[in-house]
Amino acid sequence: MSARFEEIDWQPTPIGEISLRRRRDPVSGEDVYEVKLGDEFLMSSLFTTGETALAELALAELPDTGLDVAVGGLGLGYTAQAALDDRRVRSLTVIDTLAEVIGWHRRHLVPLGARLTSDARCRLVHGDFFELAADPGGLDPEEPGRRFHVILLDVDHSPRHVLHPRHAALYRPAGLRALAGHLRPGGVFALWSNDPPDEEFTTALTEVFAHAAAHVVDFDNPLRGGTSANTVYLAGTAPDTP
Repeated sequence: MSARFEEIDWQPTPIGEISLRRRRDPVSGEDVYEVKLGDEFLMSSLFTTGETALAELALAELPDTGLDVAVGGLGLGYTAQAALDDRRVRSLTVIDTLAEVIGWHRRHLVPLGARLTSDARCRLVHGDFFELAADPGGLDPEEPGRRFHVILLDVDHSPRHVLHPRHAALYRPAGLRALAGHLRPGGVFALWSNDPPDEEFTTALTEVFAHAAAHVVDFDNPLRGGTSANTVYLAGTAPDTP
C-alpha cells in the first residue's frame, strides 16, 4: 500500500460499513484522517473549524464554572476536545452509537484518542443518542435523570439530511422538547449542520426554547478553494426564576 494512503480500520456496523483512512496531504505534507460510511464521507480532520466552534460557541453562552456537558457523536473527537479545553468543564459525557468509533479512540488510532481517553473528566458511552434523548430517563445510562448545562450534537449532516430516518423526530418540536428536558435551567443546546441556516428548523427551536439563533461559521476549504461554511444552532432554556 502507498505510504500516502492507508485504510486503518474497516468494520461492518448496524448502519453500514464504516472505515477510517489516513492519507498524506500533498500540499501541507500532513496526515489527514477521514471517516467514510459506505461510499459517503462523514468527516475529515482537514475540516474541524465547525466542530470546534460547536463547543466554543455553546460554552461561551454560560458564565458558570463546574459545567456538565454531553456530546452526541464522537467522530474524530474535535468537538469533545474543544469542550475539554475549557477548564470550566468538570465532566464530559460523549455518546456514540458505534462501538467501533469509540474503539478507535481507545486504541489511539485517531489523533485525539490518547488525549480524550486519558482525561479523567471524559467518559465515552456506547449508546443511541436519539433514543436516549427521547427517554425521560435521560442521556446518561449510569445516572438516570441527570441534567446537563450543555448538550452538543453532531451526528447528522443537517436537520433535513439525516443518517437514519428515525433521527428526524428529534428535530421537530416534540423531539426538541424531550431533549430540552435533559438541560438544566439556563442550559444550552447546540447543533452542528453542514447546510445553510434553516428558517423552519430555527422556528421549531424557538417554539421550545427561550431563545434560539443560527450562526454561520466560515472556514478555508483547500479542496475547493476559497471558503466554505457550516451552521451552528444555539438554543437556550429559561433560567431559574427567583
